[in-house]
Amino acid sequence: MDSKILDENSLSNNKVDVFHKEDIQSSESFSDDDAIEDTNPGKAVWLICMTASMGGFLFGYDTGVISAVLVNLGNSLGHHLSSGEQELITSITSGGAFIGAIVAGLTGDKMGRKFAIYLGCVVFAIGAVIQASAYSLAQMTIGRLVIGFGVGSAAMIIPLYIGELAPARYRGRLIVFDNLCVAGGQFIAYALGAGFTEVSHGWRYMVGIGAVPAILLAVLLPLCPESPRHLISHLKVEEAKVVLHTVFPNATPELVEGKVRVIQRSLEVTTSILADKTLWWQFKQLVTVPANRRALITACMVMAISQLGGFNTLMYYSSTLFALVGFNKPVAVSLVVGATNFVFGFACFFSLDKYGRRIVLLITVMGMAISLTIAAIAFHWIPVDKNLVLQAQGINWAGILLLVTIVFYVAFFAAGVAPVAWVGTEFLPIEVRALGTMVNTMTCWGCNIIISSTFLSMMKAMTPSGAFGFYAGICFVGWVFIVFCYPEVHGMPLESVREVYAHGFGVKYAKNLQKQMKVTKMFGNGVV
Repeated sequence: MDSKILDENSLSNNKVDVFHKEDIQSSESFSDDDAIEDTNPGKAVWLICMTASMGGFLFGYDTGVISAVLVNLGNSLGHHLSSGEQELITSITSGGAFIGAIVAGLTGDKMGRKFAIYLGCVVFAIGAVIQASAYSLAQMTIGRLVIGFGVGSAAMIIPLYIGELAPARYRGRLIVFDNLCVAGGQFIAYALGAGFTEVSHGWRYMVGIGAVPAILLAVLLPLCPESPRHLISHLKVEEAKVVLHTVFPNATPELVEGKVRVIQRSLEVTTSILADKTLWWQFKQLVTVPANRRALITACMVMAISQLGGFNTLMYYSSTLFALVGFNKPVAVSLVVGATNFVFGFACFFSLDKYGRRIVLLITVMGMAISLTIAAIAFHWIPVDKNLVLQAQGINWAGILLLVTIVFYVAFFAAGVAPVAWVGTEFLPIEVRALGTMVNTMTCWGCNIIISSTFLSMMKAMTPSGAFGFYAGICFVGWVFIVFCYPEVHGMPLESVREVYAHGFGVKYAKNLQKQMKVTKMFGNGVV
């Protein structure tokens, strides 16, 4: 049986390699066809991508607003919520996102990227109304679940839409801009939470306002075109040409025709690889072919670190946490967390393409582990009982130290693993990339559910020091994994990435390839 599986895997790999060899051999003949990328893009593409990134803002706002809501609910839902009930209305959003991401992936392929974004806008608006009008735990839970559907949809479809529409040289930057909008949405949620804290039933305004950007995005979306790749895949070539003229207004008709051929060829290669292949075949390729399995483990491990390392406990429970340690205005203090997350996202924006993924992860994940360790030690000097009630008045030196270390932790997170976790699908070869991306997304929301549904319970069962020490341990284990198993593949063609994972996790092999690429580039530029 094992030998049979091995033979099937080898045969599949050989078939796939044939496609890649053909792709390499014919790439030069199509290089001129992609010359449109050398022309300057118009302002329209920036406005389109910024408009679409409002979906990322919605993602951030509706996940961040729960932090302030939890400390302002009081008995508005009929009674003061227990820690378990708080975990329920928090984690149910992640559960909804898990489902929403899958639905968005299916509708995005069949109905178009814009249709999936429209659907997300409707879901966001409905969820906001349900929450704002909630007078029971059940209604609030349903509202948070509906919002989760929108969050999962935005997280899945917005980067895909931007990636297919943006010029190649600006693609990474525009996708990172979407991530910055997520952080910006969280920051605005904290700011409005602080503003409405002193208002009677202010939490209703907080969640209700979430409908406004959803409506605005739906109003502006008709001005945004469908992605040219999706249009061509559905044989709407003339419409795709119009979109390409919008993105590249200085391009000649010949250049546009060339770009259409490039996209058609890319679709043909993908179709030829996956023709008559079932989802089960793709899954077997993903988990039984050693190189693919190692690539998937690498991508999912980094995603798991980003979620299980504890950041979302701060996003969801920061106000609760700062109230616990003695701050008089915990929602206002949470602004520091939101601002740090937003500002240090720009650090990754400028450093990721310059220094590579591996070194960024090594520095930032270790920084996260050290920060959480100090936070765990600080909690030892904060008098909190088993029911998470502060046994003192005001804030002491340990509480100040806790705030400082949390700021450092958030800075390291935002500058590293937060965006890099979504880049991991570059490890996966084309025949399993779609399914691998789905598994990576499921890893994200699955781990998010675990974190959001256990934080307060862990704080009670393990003490705050134990809980933060546990998160520090996860970050350290993740750092060890990165040291030994995360290769630097920045700037490599996908064929080379496949070759990296044919040599184990390929850390040393990738390092040697990077050196060869630098030497080749130097001689190619006439540098000796």
